[in-house]
Amino acid sequence: MTQTDQTEAAPRRVLILVENLPVPLDRRVWLEATTLIAHGYEVSVICPMGRGWTKAHEVIEGVHIYRYPEPPEAHSGAIAYAREYLHALWHMARLARRVWADRKFDVIQGCNPPDLLFLIALLYRPHGVRYLFDHHDVSPELFEAKFGKRGLLYRVMLWWERMSFGLADVSIATNESFRRVAMTRGGMAAEDVFVVRSAPKVEKFEIRPPDPEMRKGAKTVLGYVGVIGQQEGMDLLVAAVDHLVRKMGHDDLHAIIVGFGPHLPEVERDVAERGLQAHFTFTGALYGEDLLRALNSCDIGVSPDPKNAMNDISTMNKVMEYMTLEKPVVQFDLTEGRASAAEASLYARANDPEDFAARIAWLIDHPDEGAKMGKIGRARVFDALSWAHSVPHLLAAYDRLYAKRR
Repeated sequence: MTQTDQTEAAPRRVLILVENLPVPLDRRVWLEATTLIAHGYEVSVICPMGRGWTKAHEVIEGVHIYRYPEPPEAHSGAIAYAREYLHALWHMARLARRVWADRKFDVIQGCNPPDLLFLIALLYRPHGVRYLFDHHDVSPELFEAKFGKRGLLYRVMLWWERMSFGLADVSIATNESFRRVAMTRGGMAAEDVFVVRSAPKVEKFEIRPPDPEMRKGAKTVLGYVGVIGQQEGMDLLVAAVDHLVRKMGHDDLHAIIVGFGPHLPEVERDVAERGLQAHFTFTGALYGEDLLRALNSCDIGVSPDPKNAMNDISTMNKVMEYMTLEKPVVQFDLTEGRASAAEASLYARANDPEDFAARIAWLIDHPDEGAKMGKIGRARVFDALSWAHSVPHLLAAYDRLYAKRR
């Protein structure tokens, strides 16, 4: 059976598990869920509460969303993360029983981290339920980036990852680097691994005039959107702005920082200690129209994620969003960063804030070149990288899974 005729047969029923963000706030998961709905699937999602999404159950655009209480904070160490993951697994198992009783499902799609969601799928394996592993993060490398070491726990993470791939009938990867991980470390067959890129839905990202109030009268405005955690390189961005202002004479510079995360207070403290408060605006989390207003008010999109084993092979959603809004990008020289942006970005030496500052300064001094880069980026998104280009791969992954299920 192909996707084109699946709506004429019994409906395909999917349960999606996601731990790190509520839905529909998790944009990748929301695009996946609504795409499946649009193609005749029945979709349920289990996720945490948080960020204003506090209803235990609601239906949005046909997606049944079941939420469990927000987990305890988990940024203080490995033990805290273990508590968070155990909390999530217990509630996921509880809510999966409810979904099974209410709606049933043929497939569980587990969106890592953690790489333990296959445990929920195992409970339903005797009922013929199959497992699709949605590989969001390389968890062993994420562990290393957060805690700066390898050892027993790192090897445990590798084992969990191997179990996730081993028990998955099909997996979907965010980029070609992740696909290679699935086939090498994960031992999956090439025909069972599909690249479904995390990408913006371009209809939602309109180019609009900047907001003078957000620009604070600055000649040049940098924009950052994303998580503010220990592996996102915000310390390097603050150091780069400090260098631009103090050493390179760009005191007419402002940075708009959109996002939330466990290290936000530390970043704000760093800015204050350097006396740079006038050059930064921290907006907190913004969505929809507010996010568009902020990003359209920027001249240059910055992605200061440092080069490490995780970031080097990860696709940064913020880079895709800058490109969609025709902003030139500055980032460190990462493998998947180049794969996404190509000539739409300048690339600084790995983890060197002064070189990062120099790339920003070059764009300030060459606005026409920056405008050309922005147009290249937007064209790349529309021609090859937008969500519309990922939809066929997502549907093909599910067709493959249902073929194996039969």
